[in-house]
Amino acid sequence: MSKPSIPKGTRDFGAVEMQRRNYIFDTIRSVYRLHGYRQIETPSMELLSTLMGKYGEEGDRLLFKILDSGDFLSDITQEDLSERNLPRIASKLCEKGLRYDLTVPFARYVVQHRNDLTFPFKRFQIQPVWRADRPQKGRYREFYQCDADVVGTDSLLCEVELIEIIDEVFRRLNIGCCLHINNRKILAGIAEVVGLSDQLTDLTVAMDKLDKVGLEGVLKELREKGISESSIERIQPFILLEGSNEERLASLEALLVSSTIGTKGVEELRYILHHVDTQALTCQLLFDPSLARGLGYYTGAIMEVKATEVEIGSITGGGRYDNLTGIFGLQGISGVGISFGADRIYDVLQQLERFPEETTASTQILFINFGEKEASLLQPVIRQMRKNNVAVELYPDNAKLKKQMGYADSLSIPYVVLAGSDEIKNGSYTLKNMLSGEQKVLSKEELLEHFI
Repeated sequence: MSKPSIPKGTRDFGAVEMQRRNYIFDTIRSVYRLHGYRQIETPSMELLSTLMGKYGEEGDRLLFKILDSGDFLSDITQEDLSERNLPRIASKLCEKGLRYDLTVPFARYVVQHRNDLTFPFKRFQIQPVWRADRPQKGRYREFYQCDADVVGTDSLLCEVELIEIIDEVFRRLNIGCCLHINNRKILAGIAEVVGLSDQLTDLTVAMDKLDKVGLEGVLKELREKGISESSIERIQPFILLEGSNEERLASLEALLVSSTIGTKGVEELRYILHHVDTQALTCQLLFDPSLARGLGYYTGAIMEVKATEVEIGSITGGGRYDNLTGIFGLQGISGVGISFGADRIYDVLQQLERFPEETTASTQILFINFGEKEASLLQPVIRQMRKNNVAVELYPDNAKLKKQMGYADSLSIPYVVLAGSDEIKNGSYTLKNMLSGEQKVLSKEELLEHFI
């Protein structure tokens, strides 16, 4: 019989991994709540009509589609099969799909429940998403996102707050990072000035690869897209901006003076940077005119965070999406949000060995089992400890002492209590520190006081 396995791009998580993952989730959750965000959840599956067309052509290809139950072949004709029109066949076989991200389902949620919400509405959501992508280091088919969004206001103070949230999360996690920020209006303005408004997607996709392939790689891709040498010549000053954030903005403002939308983007970005207390930030904040982000629904500020000590790609991203709820029939609702990539953050902390030791220890005390009588006598003190939120285990079997001590050691349980029936009756317990090896005899009251 072959050994069981799981699909590529997915992972099992053991007890230690779950403790570490919950450390990440709890850190993010606590910062979200500190800023007034409230938690919601949406289903793992959505109607394909909700998902399709919201992520661009590439995103549509990466949607996991769920085969309809029953006679799913009833609508498929021989003509469909002979033409091998896969998108058309898929639309007949599947009406549901696994969610690609948490933002589009959130937009659907806002529209569906708009009469029950108070605007501006601030929500956070920590759930898994799925993408039919090619698995590689740092890229999985199933992974968690930790989103926060504000809808119902176009105030740029929301962007300022989200930057502060990002910085606080990574400060608490002790991860050095650089937050890259840009504005989609600036990208539209660049395309307008260089005469490529009808090729905005080609331009931004190429520019977004600057940090991966360098300037020559970007120019090569632009040529492959059929962009003329004169246009490529006009693009380069936008890519090669240097200096501080304000100096870059000033240079860009001069280059975009003929573009209304580009100038608007510069104004919005300058407002955000002006209101962020950069002196208080622990992460670096960098205006990056090449940053584009791949999702087509962004309309304003866009953000992406990269770890500075590990090569792993983006670990957080987000931006403003003024038109998203309009897709579902609710016009005039502006939104902005961010998403932490918990799986990549986990990999960063793992590589840097920065998980706190306490995240791998759950049980504080193991009571050694010397037999049925002793185990029964220990129950009152164990129950009292648990009522006071002390994590306690009683070894279930009367096994050899070496085996029980080995169990505590392998699970990093810091303390072991040894007591036979006579000691328990006399209120005497031997407490052993598994790290130092120190042992001391305590009364029941002293034992309780030590941990409660």
